[in-house]
Amino acid sequence: MNIPIKINDLPKNERPRERLLRYGAEVLSNSELLATILINGTLKENAINLSSRILRESKGLNGILNMSGKEFMKIKGVGEAKAAQILAIVELVKRFNTFKSGENYKIKQPSDAANMVMYDMCSLKKEHLRVIMLNTKNIVIAVKDISVGSINSSIVHPREVFSEAIKRSSASIIICHNHPSGDPTPSSEDIKVTQRLNECSKLLGIGLLDHLIIGNGVYISLKEKYVI
Repeated sequence: MNIPIKINDLPKNERPRERLLRYGAEVLSNSELLATILINGTLKENAINLSSRILRESKGLNGILNMSGKEFMKIKGVGEAKAAQILAIVELVKRFNTFKSGENYKIKQPSDAANMVMYDMCSLKKEHLRVIMLNTKNIVIAVKDISVGSINSSIVHPREVFSEAIKRSSASIIICHNHPSGDPTPSSEDIKVTQRLNECSKLLGIGLLDHLIIGNGVYISLKEKYVI
């Protein structure tokens, strides 16, 4: 039986945590960074080897960002505790990228809104419709997912889009949805949905500032395309 080398058995200058503190997090590999979070491995694998396998079976960082607790626990050596640790750090990453560490986030142009949701939405496997709600100064007050699945006028009901905005006393909203293909080119259905929601926004007095379509690291603003 092969007994794995424990991280504590390594020389201090080779241990991930010590290297991180001495040289900075940027010198660590993805598996070493994950190992510093998990701390312990299993009886057969140290934390670095386990982390390497988690990354491999998750298909890299993008896979980890979109996995559920149950999916993590299907990986051998990952129980509830380790799944919870990974999910917690993933959620922190998403919140940091979305809200800039909790500071007020003001939308001045389409790229501001796109940057806010890009990290989270560009790797989603299904289409998600998300609403960004703003106050009178265009500061984000809330973000909410409205639907998952193909975006079309028969599925996206204005009531669902605007109900949360009304509850939050929003002055305006920006709607965002992703194209899992990575190509943000708007479809005819995307344009129909946008026009329908724009008409409703005028009746409700809650401005529809934009509809962003998120692709693989790129986006299209339907306001800039003069659809709104």
